Amino acid sequence: MTTLHPDTDPQETREWLDALAAVIEAEGPERAHFLLEKLVDQARRSGAYLPYNATTAYVNTIPLHQQAKNPGDQELEHRIRALIRWNAVVCVMRANEKAPGVGGHIASYQSAATLYEVGFNHFFRGPEAPGGGDLVFFQGHSSPGIYARAYLEGRISEEQFANFRQETGGNGLSSYPHPWLMPDFWQFPTVSMGLGPIQAIYQARFLKYLHDRGILDTSGRKVWCFLGDGETDEPETLGAITLAARERLDNLIFVVNCNLQRLDGPVRGNGKIIQELEAAFRGAGWNVIKVIWGSYWDPLLAMDTKGLLRQRMEECVDGEYQNFKAKGGAYTREHFFGKYPELKEMVAAMSDEDIWRLNRGGHDPHKVYAAYHAAVHHEGQPTVILAKTVKGYGMGAAGEAQNPTHQQKKMDIESLKAFRDRFRIPISDEDLPKLPFYRPAEDSPEMKYLRARRAALGGYLPARRRRAEPLTVPPLAAFQPMLETTGERQISTTMAFVRILTTLLRDKTLGRHIVPIVPDEARTFGMEGLFRQVGIYSSSGQLYEPVDHDQVMYYREDKGGQLLEEGINEAGAFSSWLAAATSYSTNGVQMIPFYIFYSMFGFQRIGDLAWAAGDSRARGFLLGGTAGRTTLNGEGLQHEDGHSHIQAALIPNCIAYDPTFHYELAVIIQDGLRRMVQEQEDVFYYITVMNENYSHPDLPKGAEAGILKGMYRFRESGIRDQGSGRVQLLGSGTILREVIAAAELLEQDWGVAADVWSATSFNELRREAQDVHRWNLLHPDQPPRQSYVERCLEGTQGPVIAATDYIRAYPDLIRPYVPRRYVTLGTDGFGRSDTREALRRFFEVDRAYIVLAALKALADEGILPPARAAEAIRKYGIDAERPNPMTV
Repeated sequence: MTTLHPDTDPQETREWLDALAAVIEAEGPERAHFLLEKLVDQARRSGAYLPYNATTAYVNTIPLHQQAKNPGDQELEHRIRALIRWNAVVCVMRANEKAPGVGGHIASYQSAATLYEVGFNHFFRGPEAPGGGDLVFFQGHSSPGIYARAYLEGRISEEQFANFRQETGGNGLSSYPHPWLMPDFWQFPTVSMGLGPIQAIYQARFLKYLHDRGILDTSGRKVWCFLGDGETDEPETLGAITLAARERLDNLIFVVNCNLQRLDGPVRGNGKIIQELEAAFRGAGWNVIKVIWGSYWDPLLAMDTKGLLRQRMEECVDGEYQNFKAKGGAYTREHFFGKYPELKEMVAAMSDEDIWRLNRGGHDPHKVYAAYHAAVHHEGQPTVILAKTVKGYGMGAAGEAQNPTHQQKKMDIESLKAFRDRFRIPISDEDLPKLPFYRPAEDSPEMKYLRARRAALGGYLPARRRRAEPLTVPPLAAFQPMLETTGERQISTTMAFVRILTTLLRDKTLGRHIVPIVPDEARTFGMEGLFRQVGIYSSSGQLYEPVDHDQVMYYREDKGGQLLEEGINEAGAFSSWLAAATSYSTNGVQMIPFYIFYSMFGFQRIGDLAWAAGDSRARGFLLGGTAGRTTLNGEGLQHEDGHSHIQAALIPNCIAYDPTFHYELAVIIQDGLRRMVQEQEDVFYYITVMNENYSHPDLPKGAEAGILKGMYRFRESGIRDQGSGRVQLLGSGTILREVIAAAELLEQDWGVAADVWSATSFNELRREAQDVHRWNLLHPDQPPRQSYVERCLEGTQGPVIAATDYIRAYPDLIRPYVPRRYVTLGTDGFGRSDTREALRRFFEVDRAYIVLAALKALADEGILPPARAAEAIRKYGIDAERPNPMTV
C-alpha cells in the first residue's frame, strides 16, 4: 500500500472527497476520472512531484454495482463444473494406477475450473459461430479438465479418457495440448511455458492483418490465452505485450490464473504477483481487470467504512495468503483478521467454516462472468484478467494450497471421499476405489444444458480443422528465368529468392496469400523493393511522410500492406510466421508465409518455437539468410552459422535444403508449394540462402528429382582413369563451388578423375535412408532395398569426399549409408571475421583442403602413395602444424 503523508487538514480532505462523490453520482465515473486527470496534470505543471503508481488497490477492478449479471443457470453450471472436476481428478489417478509414473497434474485445473467453465458456457465462440470461432490457448497443465469436458460432450470415448498419457496404442490422449498427436482436437501447443502467450499475441495481430487486407472478416473473433502466474516469469510471456497495446488488439484477452504457486513454492511469497502483473500490463497499455475477491467478501467490504480491511488486504503478501487457504478458517481468523481488533470484531459472528468459505474471485462464476463480459466489450486495448485462485482447489488435505500440490498425481481414499462429498458426486463408498468416471444420462438437465450452451455459441471447443480450400500452384515454368544461366551476371541465392518471391506476389491466384516477413533486415536481403510494391502492414496506416518519400523504394506503411516488418524481434517474427503458417487450420484460409532472417538467429534463437511449429503442423517457408560459417565474411562469431541444418534435422516435419544455384532454389520452392498448398501436407521448409555473388548455370536436364531427394550428379569427370584413381566429391551451398574448383585441381594437377555431386539436403538423404534401413530391419526375409544415396553411388568408383559450410556433423548424417570410404570437411568451431577466402582456408574447407582430403583418401585406399598427399600440402601452402580450428 502506498505510504501517504499525514492528513494535516481532515476537514478539507473530506470536502474534496465529498465533491468527488457528488461528481460520480451526478455525472458518472468517466467525468470524475477526467477531472482527476486534469488535477494531476495541473499539479505536475505547477512543479509538484507526483510519483507514478502503476497499481490500484488490492480489490476487484469491477465494483459490485457495475458487475454484469451472469445469466446462466447457476445450479446446473455448478453441477457440470463439479462433474468435470471429478472426472479430471479420476483421469489422472487412473492413468497413474494403470501405469505408475506416467504423470499428470490434478491441481492446475482445479484452480482454473471456474475460469474455463464460465468461458465455455457463455463466451468461447465455436467454429460454427457467425464470422468464425474464437481461438483459445488452453493452459497445458489443465488438459485433464479440458478432456473431462470433452468426455461429457461425447467427443472423447471412455476408453480414450482412460488412456490419458498412454498414446502408443492409438487410442489414448496426449499429456498436453499437441496438435501433432491429436490433429482434430488441439489447435495450439502451449505447455512449453511462455510460448502460448507470445503465440496468442501474434495470432490476434494476424486476425487484424487478415481483416485489414480484406482477406477475411475477423471482426467478431477473440483470442483467449490462459496462463499461470508462474508462467509470467518466462521472457516470452511478457516480452511482446507492448506490441499488443501498440496494435490496439482489443480481440485479445489474457486470463492469468493467479493461484500464487508455481512448481516448487510461491510465485512471489514476499510480494504480490497480481500487483506486479498489474503494473507490468498497465504500464504496457493494457486494460487490466483484477478478480481477487469472491462474492462472500462483498458484505465485509461494504462494512469496511474506514478502509481497514482494504489496508489489511494490501499488507499481506502472497506467502501469507497461501497459508490462509492451506490452514483453514481458525488460522485465518487469528492471523488475517486478528491483527486488528476492529477486523476481528467484524467477523465475530462468523464461524471458522464461514471464514474459510470466503472465496477468491477466480472461483466465483459471478465475478468471472463480469470480468469476461467487460473484456469482450472493451475497445481499443487488449485485456488481461488477473484472477486470484487456490491451487489444488477442492483437494483438501491432499494438496489444497500446499507447496507440493503441482506434482500431485494421486489422492488418498479419505481425501477422495472428501472431494466427492464437497462436490456432491453420486459415487458410492463401495465404488470409490474403482475410480469411476461419471457421465449423466443424455436426457439429464446437465447434459441438455451443456449441449444447449455450446450450440448457442457455435459448437464445441477445442476443435481443429485439418484442411482449407486448396489453391492452384504455378508450374515450375513460371520461374523460367531462374532455370536459365545468368551468364556473366553474378547474383546470390538471396537475390534469386527475392525474384522468386516477386513472381509469386504477382501470381493472380497465390499472390494475395503470400505473407513476406522480415525482422528489420529487408535491406540486408535486397527486399526493400517490396516496401513500395506491396507495402508494409501497419494497423494505423502511415501518419507521417517518410524521409525517403521521394525515392522509388520509399518506406511505405499501409493498413492494407502485405509485408510484415517485425523489427529486431526474431521470436515475434517467428510467431507471426507461425500464425500465418497455421491459418489454414485456424481461419480456413491458406496463407503462405516466407520469413527470411539471419540463419544464425533462427533455430538457435527460437528453437522452442520452431519445435512448436512442427507440433502445430505449420506450413510455410523459413529462409535462413546470410547462411554458412564462411559466407557471411565480416560479421564474426555471433553471426556466422555453421549448424542450423543440424537443428532443422531435429524437427521431423521440417524439410531443409542448402541449395547452391538459383534453379535448385526454384525447384525446391515450387515443389514445397505443391506439397504444402496444393496437397496440404503438414510440413514446413527451411532453406538456406547466401549473400555471395557468382554466375549460375542452366538447370541440368532431369536434375529436378535429385534436387528434391537431396543429391544429383552435377558434373561427371571428363578424364579417363590413368592409374591415379577416381573420387566422388559432394558439396552444398557456396562450398559446392569450392568442390567444383577442387575437382578441376585434382584433374589438372594430379590426374585424378573427380565426379561432382550437388548435395542439396543431407537431411533428406538421411531420412530416406533411415526409412529404407528400417524396412530392411523389419523384413529380414525379403531382398534388401537400397537407399537413394546407395543408388546414386552405385556404379561409381573411389572414396567419397563431402564438404559444406557447416559442421562435419551435417555431411556425417549420411555416413552409415555411404558404402565406401567417406571423408567429411566442415566448419567446426567458432566463427570469426575475415574474407571468405581466409575463412575457408582457416576452417579447412577450401579447394586446397578438399584436394588434400581426396588425395589422402586415395592414399589410404592404396591407390596413390602417401607422398602425393604430402606434396599437396607443400604445393598449396597448407600449414600442417597449425591448431585445430575447432580449438581456437
